[in-house]
Amino acid sequence: MVDDHDIISYLPHEGRKLAFDGAPGEGPGLFFLSGFASDMSGSKASYVAAMARTQGLAFTRFDYSGHGRSSGAFTDGTIDVWLSDALAIFDQVTTGGQILIGSSMGGWMAFLLARLRPERVSGIVGIATGADFTQELIEARLMPDQAEALKQDGQIRSDEYVITQALIESGRAHSILNAPLAISCPVRLLHGLRDADVPWQTSLRLAQVIATDDVTLTLVKDGEHRMSRDGDLAALRCAIEELRSAQ
Repeated sequence: MVDDHDIISYLPHEGRKLAFDGAPGEGPGLFFLSGFASDMSGSKASYVAAMARTQGLAFTRFDYSGHGRSSGAFTDGTIDVWLSDALAIFDQVTTGGQILIGSSMGGWMAFLLARLRPERVSGIVGIATGADFTQELIEARLMPDQAEALKQDGQIRSDEYVITQALIESGRAHSILNAPLAISCPVRLLHGLRDADVPWQTSLRLAQVIATDDVTLTLVKDGEHRMSRDGDLAALRCAIEELRSAQ
């Protein structure tokens, strides 16, 4: 849970204010990237923050624009916009090597960020990584009438979210599953076999395209998308500690 006193500052970025929480400490730092329509008050982000504080580790968590305590409208967000937010926090708030920890869409963001700042990324932990979800889990599942409405109106409502054409198009531009992914740092992927939102096969495909051979995929038989139970968090902790011990 994020309380007011946990927010260190708001970073001005392209007319928006990005809320973030973090602290200096031993490196490499832990940099948490939340999922689509989620924020840094979530259970996994809070767990990583508490772990870092207990061990005296540097850490950072933040809210994308249109999420949580950051300004901006959610419907103005795209993969480009949210990657720009992540990059601004990464460049202006953190120093030194970082382990990127991404949940769902945040996992996708972690790999995009790592390609842009390879010299500063010490490792990546992807939790139910939603790579290319705008194409594979939204666009590919649209009914013909939905696809036409999206084209004509620029947006549609899908379940509880408004999906925009701009989001879909930006997702296409940042696809990572269908070509070799130039990532050289160690990677640990966690995914539940009962994930009803992002198929576990997405993480398998991701493992296959990542350039480095230092990739481990852990499948949790009864794990669901949130991966927030005590056992799931323990697996997350083990993945982080494994990457830290390899430094």
